[in-house]
Amino acid sequence: MIGIKGDMTNLQGNREIWVWMDLRGERFFWNSIRLLSKARDLARDVSGRGCALLMGKSTMDRAKVPVDGPSFISMKWASERCLEHGADIVYVVDHEHLALPVAEIYAKALHSIIKKKTPTVVLFTVTDFGKEIGARAAMLADAGMIAECADLRRKKGRIVGTSPSWGGQIMADIAFRGERATGFATVQPAGFDVRRARGEPGIVEPLSIEEVTSPRGIRLLSRSRDHREDQRLEEAKVVVVGGAGLGDAEGFGFVRDLAGAIGGEVGATRPPVLQHWVEEERLIGQTGKTVRPELLFSVATSGAVQYTAGITDAKRIVAVNRDPNAPIFHFADLGIVADARKFLPRLSAKVKQAALRELAEERKEGKRKGRKEGLGSRVRRLRENQGMTVEELAEATGQAPEFIQKVEKDDLTPSVSFLLRFASAMDLNPATVLKEEDKRVIRDMRAREFMKRTQNYSYQTLSTGGERDHLRAFMITIEPRQAHKPVAYKHEGEEFIFVMEGELKLTLGRKVHHLKRGESVHFNSDIPHRLRSVSDETTKCMVVLYTP
Repeated sequence: MIGIKGDMTNLQGNREIWVWMDLRGERFFWNSIRLLSKARDLARDVSGRGCALLMGKSTMDRAKVPVDGPSFISMKWASERCLEHGADIVYVVDHEHLALPVAEIYAKALHSIIKKKTPTVVLFTVTDFGKEIGARAAMLADAGMIAECADLRRKKGRIVGTSPSWGGQIMADIAFRGERATGFATVQPAGFDVRRARGEPGIVEPLSIEEVTSPRGIRLLSRSRDHREDQRLEEAKVVVVGGAGLGDAEGFGFVRDLAGAIGGEVGATRPPVLQHWVEEERLIGQTGKTVRPELLFSVATSGAVQYTAGITDAKRIVAVNRDPNAPIFHFADLGIVADARKFLPRLSAKVKQAALRELAEERKEGKRKGRKEGLGSRVRRLRENQGMTVEELAEATGQAPEFIQKVEKDDLTPSVSFLLRFASAMDLNPATVLKEEDKRVIRDMRAREFMKRTQNYSYQTLSTGGERDHLRAFMITIEPRQAHKPVAYKHEGEEFIFVMEGELKLTLGRKVHHLKRGESVHFNSDIPHRLRSVSDETTKCMVVLYTP
């Protein structure tokens, strides 16, 4: 058993076990409540008290906080919940400098309180913020801290923390030693339950602190809700878990791609978390979260018991590992022996291809009887799975954001060409999305448009027999001071114009370009455009047109 500074061999005097309650949101708060149940059990073992510590400001100055930012948990509401879930005493520190979570300020305030109350140990949930406060406060108190405990217990008069070591291969028992001082520990809350039990005596006690000033040079610029906060890994129907066998952050990216393709959540074993390939909130196993999805992909995971303890309730498990003797195969419903870095990109492409083919069918047949999800909602789901905003999809497909919004609301049915560009935005070869019948229809449409154009005297094809090709070239002749067409027009694809003779006025949307002999322009041809000769001689342009 390893010992660190902070003597717990004599639990005399103040026998209080404190939990610093994270008020930054409900998810953080209820994880702190889980930890409070453990603190209560520890306190009962030493005839002490389990206490909750709330730090913040009861009436925040909203003028200093962005309106669209995340709201903190009310300290009054939090106090009541803590008393209902086992807190013998709820300590409340209400101070204006604690209105926003700044680790340096919180640690100084905590140190000020601990000097007066000297609790046996202060516990923090394992979050970036909790770990930083705990480490700073332990440093200020010149005390020891046990990091990332999977469990805490009393052993021979000491508080002992069990923490994973050597990449999770062993579990080490760590205790405090040295001169008597308050100990600090960060604890994984997933292993503890939320239990309703009224605290004894169940009181709220306000605490005052010494003046704590804000650190110089630090200013709040903005804050906003992390979009991942709404993504509940524990409630996901599909989870894709990546392990150490993926090799590096780039390899782990294939797990994210597959999760995006199938609309699932990303999970991880401990090595990817320790290597910072993924956030700690994505850890699954004994020291992380327990998941119960309908379908779980376990990719490049060995199948160690610390991990499989968190996936035992999954209904279907598909394992991918290059080692045919990997223990995970004894746990899986379906095993695939393959190099995950080669297999996952192909699987993701197949999944996206199937989804896009459904879109094409949906567009052709309309909303089918009994189908809950229309074409628009499918487009939105696929976009969100890929982590794309409306604006990003609009840019990728050459459309306006308003167009994308109308498609997703089923206010309009997009063209086949949009689906082709959508396929490209999903990193798929558009040709794989279409049936042969679809391809034939598009080729015929392209040929008809080609014939219509070349019937006009002003067109001269430079690519004979190219009526069915994606890339074609024309010579366009425009009479002096005349427009090529009476109105602006647009079509799918891209266009390149090179002025060979005369002078051309190109109106592209609202922007006007004047091109002289030898000058050229390239643009997206679904933007409305007009061509006009602005010289006293015939203007001739070479036009190269690409259509999807």
